[in-house]
Amino acid sequence: MTTYSPPIDDYLFLLHDVLRIQTRHDIAGFADLDPDLTRQILEGAGVFLREVWRPLNQVGDEEGCRLENGVVRTPTGFGEAYRGYCEAGWNRLSAPEAFGGAGLPGVISQAVYEMSSSANASLAHYPGLTNGACSSLTLTGAPWMLEHVVPRMVSGEWCGTMCLTEPHCGTDLRLMKTRAVAQPDGSYRLTGAKIFISGGDHDLTENIVHLVLAKLPDAEGRYSDDLATVNLFMVPKVLIDLKTGGSGVRNGVAVGSLEKKMGLKGSATCVLNFDEAVGYRLGETKTDAAPGSKSAAMSGMFHMMNHARLGTGLGAVAAAEVAYQNSALYAQERRSGRAVAPADRTEAAADPIIVHPDVRRMLLQQRAFVEGARAAALWVAELLHEEQAGAEPEQRRRAAGLGQLLTPVIKAYFSDRGFEGTNAAVQVFGGHGYIRENGMEQFVRDARIYQLYEGSNGIQAFDLVARKLPSDGGATVTAFIDELRVIAASAETCSATLDLYAGSLLRGVEAIEDVVTWLRQTAPERGETLGAASYDVLNLFGVVLVGAFWLRMAVVAETQLAAGEGDPIFMRRKLVLARYWFEREMPAVDTFVRRAQSGADGLMVLAADAF
Repeated sequence: MTTYSPPIDDYLFLLHDVLRIQTRHDIAGFADLDPDLTRQILEGAGVFLREVWRPLNQVGDEEGCRLENGVVRTPTGFGEAYRGYCEAGWNRLSAPEAFGGAGLPGVISQAVYEMSSSANASLAHYPGLTNGACSSLTLTGAPWMLEHVVPRMVSGEWCGTMCLTEPHCGTDLRLMKTRAVAQPDGSYRLTGAKIFISGGDHDLTENIVHLVLAKLPDAEGRYSDDLATVNLFMVPKVLIDLKTGGSGVRNGVAVGSLEKKMGLKGSATCVLNFDEAVGYRLGETKTDAAPGSKSAAMSGMFHMMNHARLGTGLGAVAAAEVAYQNSALYAQERRSGRAVAPADRTEAAADPIIVHPDVRRMLLQQRAFVEGARAAALWVAELLHEEQAGAEPEQRRRAAGLGQLLTPVIKAYFSDRGFEGTNAAVQVFGGHGYIRENGMEQFVRDARIYQLYEGSNGIQAFDLVARKLPSDGGATVTAFIDELRVIAASAETCSATLDLYAGSLLRGVEAIEDVVTWLRQTAPERGETLGAASYDVLNLFGVVLVGAFWLRMAVVAETQLAAGEGDPIFMRRKLVLARYWFEREMPAVDTFVRRAQSGADGLMVLAADAF
């Protein structure tokens, strides 16, 4: 069986030494988070997840979910573990107090989400998806939903999903066939099929609140491919009394089948059939609700999708973290061969494989990505909270822009690198990593989906270059560059080593400026430029983003070492990992720029001849 130790000290270091959230008096809620409170929360959650959730991880993989008489049954122990999680309040740390949550900043719930995903990724999907759906419903739901539905989702009594994909279409919403028909009582009747619905049905809760994309007829009464006809609806599994919130009668939502998947087998992924299902259009009280009008609920949909995309990137980090922990432990215990240097050899017949340079390379590769990505993801979580709770309008606007700019980077770059990390962990195990009973191959299978979730990574890359970089007249990417320059400046006077790292980061900044300028100049004339360059541009942003946070961590580590503060071993490890990133990963910035320009200069267009 695999092992897992929640990275409590790393989160405390990032939150209170690197981000220094306790000093951010300009963001409501941050100043209340002192290190003692943070430790208490994270340690409490960590103990529960390690002792209750982790042992069920392989159980979920071996048993999977099963469909019995139209109801999905989750693996042994999942129900009790889910209820224990909710009863302890770990699922509602950042939910508003008005709905029964603890009202803490999102950086805390993000830390707990990563730990829950590392402990049991399949089980973590149920509350994770519920939180995203609940957040969207809070923004767009009618008053009766806020009174009767949202509190039950916050408590964990009810779960939630989002239903977007159909058998014939995914991200191209114009092709959707699910239809909604208005009823005299103000409700709608939805008919259609949705696939790949995580948590689409299960036995963890008595009701499941589905947020469903469906089309309304246009002004001429037709269901067209006009995106303005696409709307978001709340469709409960069990009908809800609008006055009392009571439930009991089954809605027209049925499980068509249960997907047989490569991984995450304890997470119920369903085909859902909506047959005249009663639903309620979201956003009707907040905007013009005439059929065919563009609803405010669409902003709720994008809010929900962005929440899921960030969660996807963090899920990949979580998978890489637990895989790394197990591979590092194995490398210290497994003996094979002798160390190259006689001084490193033990008295045993063979040495632990961690003495071998290639094993150390793989462990460094895993750990440097995970810890740098975790820091960057926490910063984005800080931005998202600042968007909602910042003291000044301009502050909130800037935070929102940065968060939106970096969402595709975190989703795509993190899921690519996280999957690489799980593969490297199997390689450290050698043949034993390929054997199912050791649990390592499960991490690879589970992590593979993150590159596909919420719009494949190629779509995320195109979104970055075609939509996010030009947004707001380029002001958002300029704000990101300004942040990077401030980070570089903070390191220039620390030491000669960090001065070199700062120079490397500034070279990354120059690369971003060069490629953004180049895209602006070429894109209007050559439509293929954006698509051909997009993936390399995304990787450029990813390696620079993680590098920036390795530099921030290195500055804190060197400062604390010089002052005799903190754990010196912990700080020295941070400096070693920072060196790895700047010497092994950051030089790729020039490669990404060359590859982007090469692809856009015709290679990707000419490549059609190769097929």
